[in-house]
Amino acid sequence: TLISFSIKSLGALGLISRLNLGALELGDYLALGEIFSATDSVCTLQVLSQDKTPFLYSLVFGEGVANDATSVVLFNAIQNFDLGNLSTLKFFQFIGNFLYLFGASTFLGVATGLLIAYVIKKLYFGRHSTDREVAIMMLMAYLPYMLAELLDLSGILTVFFCGILMPHYTWHNVTKSSRVTTKHAFATLSFISETFLFLYVGMDALDIEKWKIVSETYSPMKSVALSSVILALVLVARAAFVFPLSYLSNLTKKTPGEKISVRQQVIIWWSGLMRGAVSIALTYNKFAKSGHTQLPSNAIMITSTIIVVLFSTIVFGLLTKPLIRLLIPTRHLTREVSALSEPSSPKSFLEHVSVDGPDADLENAVTIRRPTSLRMLLARPTRSVHHYWRKFDNAFMRPVFGGRGFVPFVPGSPTESSVPLLAPVSEN
Repeated sequence: TLISFSIKSLGALGLISRLNLGALELGDYLALGEIFSATDSVCTLQVLSQDKTPFLYSLVFGEGVANDATSVVLFNAIQNFDLGNLSTLKFFQFIGNFLYLFGASTFLGVATGLLIAYVIKKLYFGRHSTDREVAIMMLMAYLPYMLAELLDLSGILTVFFCGILMPHYTWHNVTKSSRVTTKHAFATLSFISETFLFLYVGMDALDIEKWKIVSETYSPMKSVALSSVILALVLVARAAFVFPLSYLSNLTKKTPGEKISVRQQVIIWWSGLMRGAVSIALTYNKFAKSGHTQLPSNAIMITSTIIVVLFSTIVFGLLTKPLIRLLIPTRHLTREVSALSEPSSPKSFLEHVSVDGPDADLENAVTIRRPTSLRMLLARPTRSVHHYWRKFDNAFMRPVFGGRGFVPFVPGSPTESSVPLLAPVSEN
């Protein structure tokens, strides 16, 4: 994200400044570079299968979410930075502000995630009512976002890290019926939220006032030139970090199966070309703080952002599925459940998990075929950070905060009375 931001900002200073759009300052060009660094990987994730391509799905999803969170944090840091008095001290203050927002948001997300897991593990009365338990899960999941906004931190980043911990601990602390209900409820809410976001973007495209201001001030060719420059910067900046970073990542891998192939790199590059609701929101935050603007330079920035979002979503989005089919033919895909993905339901999880203890071989615990690299990592973990984290997690974290293999048993619970307490097992 930082590489993409740097290239887009320098490109905006060198190219967009020559279009003579009006009173645009250094902060506007930096904000423009940051606005279009926020990707929208929804289209690609709708096409990719988490079961058939778990490694590629994880890369696209993780990079997309972390990208949005970092973009918002960096945007807020730029907004709070006084660009009128540039100095070495001010620059280090900007870096410190960015690190503070990033670190504090991460810490808040982790802390609230652990708090939610601990509280729900101790709330035994909720296990006699699925409705009550699901309601508590939803309300407490909203807590970190509200706290982040209250403390002027990044809500997206806070929810992101809280969301990492909740499936790992909290989801396993509720009854079987609540797990199924929660999973489907959040999936439904996610789909509805994405639909509303696209509706809002569509309504922003019909903002007649801004289009009228732009048409009266600038020629159509200038608007087309601005949108074309932004799209070109998006294409170049995306490629400038995907392929080099993938190459550096492959240097650390020993086997070909662990490396990111060229075809996968192209899909990752393509998945980040689409821009969505985050870019629209940041643009309005920067160029129309009062909800509307009469400045032509601000109006054309908003309309150009809308054009880029609509073009990238429609054109790049429509071409995503054919591109994936071309680069990864269907005959090369075998249905493999990722070792990092969640089971389709708690029942399927209970059918495949061994209860022999924490040292049980995962080869015997899971009967379905896994990707070679992930199976080797889980069955014979190397002395890595992942290995030591699993030991620490099994010894200290999950006994306190719950999680897979540490499901509390409540006598008399109608949904859990037939399910035996599982012994601690290694994390899938």
